[in-house]
Amino acid sequence: MPNVRRRLEGHVAVVTLSRPEALNAISGEVADELAGALLAAAADPAAWVIVLDADGEKAFCVGADLKERAAMSDAGFMAQRPVFRAAFGAVLALPQPVIAAVHGYALGGGCELALSCDLIVADETAEFGLPETTVGLVPGGGGTQLALRRLGPGRAADLVLTGRRVGAAEAGRIGLADRLVPAGTTGQHAHELAQRIGSNSPISVQNAKRALRQGAGLPLTAGLEVEDSAWRAAAFSADRKEGIAAFVEKREPRWPGASDGGRGGGWGAGE
Repeated sequence: MPNVRRRLEGHVAVVTLSRPEALNAISGEVADELAGALLAAAADPAAWVIVLDADGEKAFCVGADLKERAAMSDAGFMAQRPVFRAAFGAVLALPQPVIAAVHGYALGGGCELALSCDLIVADETAEFGLPETTVGLVPGGGGTQLALRRLGPGRAADLVLTGRRVGAAEAGRIGLADRLVPAGTTGQHAHELAQRIGSNSPISVQNAKRALRQGAGLPLTAGLEVEDSAWRAAAFSADRKEGIAAFVEKREPRWPGASDGGRGGGWGAGE
């Protein structure tokens, strides 16, 4: 059975961690499968929005598989490093908006996977944490940099240096989760959010994401240049012409590229 499943529902690609017996811990094999699934989603023109979720009731992902690592030599540990970096990098490299649907534990690499996404939907059972310093490590899946950008320096330092866990209510209060939903409903709410985003021009959405990501941390003047580049890419696209025509004609837009009819179910488990 695959450790990562993916499917296409309309224009929403769902990538699912499927190792619930290990609380979706990331082994080298899982990391490799995750990178492959995300690269496939990135390349699929029918996938306009990505949802990253997980099987099982207890955890979104508890991070690296420490049982696997306990049996590794230093050389094996270092050999695994690029595999993990490729998996986390694949999330960050997705041109489409990515929504994390988080329930239960999202610890270490699991928290970093969520932080790598553009939006985080968490239910009342969610528990986030970056506990690497408690086991002699430093977050290595982007945690220090992504927490810094999402939460600010003080809150990021609080989480990273203490290694403490954050419940759903606090996660919402500090901006670690963007939407809080009732227990057991993350998949539903994440999919509804994905469909709302996916109803908009895919060219506009992807370029808006590019402006948001590339502009983060830049001086305002440089950020405005990034925004202008994104604006030009959308303004001279077929989507812009269709969007204006649909507005004038008072109808729903038919975005170029949507002629595939949504291709629901185009992927199967483990494809």
